Amino acid sequence: MPERRYTDEEVAKIFERAAEAQQAARKQLTSGESPEGMTLAQLQEIGKEVGISPELVAQAARSVALPVRATGRKFLGLPIGVGRTVDLERRLTDAEWDQLVVDLRETFDAKGTIRHEGSFRQWTNGNLQALLEPTPTGHRLRLRTFKGGAMGSIFGGAALLSASLVGLTSMFLQGAQGGAYVSLSLIGAMGAVMFGAGALQLPSWARLRQRQMEDVAARLSSSLDADESLDRDNELG
Repeated sequence: MPERRYTDEEVAKIFERAAEAQQAARKQLTSGESPEGMTLAQLQEIGKEVGISPELVAQAARSVALPVRATGRKFLGLPIGVGRTVDLERRLTDAEWDQLVVDLRETFDAKGTIRHEGSFRQWTNGNLQALLEPTPTGHRLRLRTFKGGAMGSIFGGAALLSASLVGLTSMFLQGAQGGAYVSLSLIGAMGAVMFGAGALQLPSWARLRQRQMEDVAARLSSSLDADESLDRDNELG
């Protein structure tokens, strides 16, 4: 039996109705129809209607529920450092730490280096760090990074721009003339370009690193939850 083919008019109606169904599902998701909130199963069911897999919904839910604390550093209102700290309810095993390192390497596309100092462990790749430290109830994972390259561009650009402005102001006050004006103006323009290049990349860089860190924390929490569920099943079995 030949496969059904749809006319242009039918195609338009199909996508129109699909879009309407997707929009209705999204409204249901955000309408707050239940004063007590929604369960994960309900969220996953709505996610299916808008094309989001139950696994992704569960992972997103875990990332929201995680006790993750945001840290960071700013310069001139720009994010030059990003960090996330999460307290785990138990200590990681050696195998779980190894798996976390694998996830870090894949997420940040970097091999990095590993160090052990007693009960402290760390994975670092330049300014990017993942620190695992013991707490009375488990482990604390600290993820942090710093955009050193952008800071060099910002400081270098600011220095050139300042030198250019000072020189131009001095020449103007002295009534000087000549090609020095052009040279100083070019230096100032170079400084402005360097400053802008360093500053403009920071917001998108910070958002990417924040999302990556939160995803790592969510996957780690998911793995620990799965291990605990397996242990309970084995005990019941």
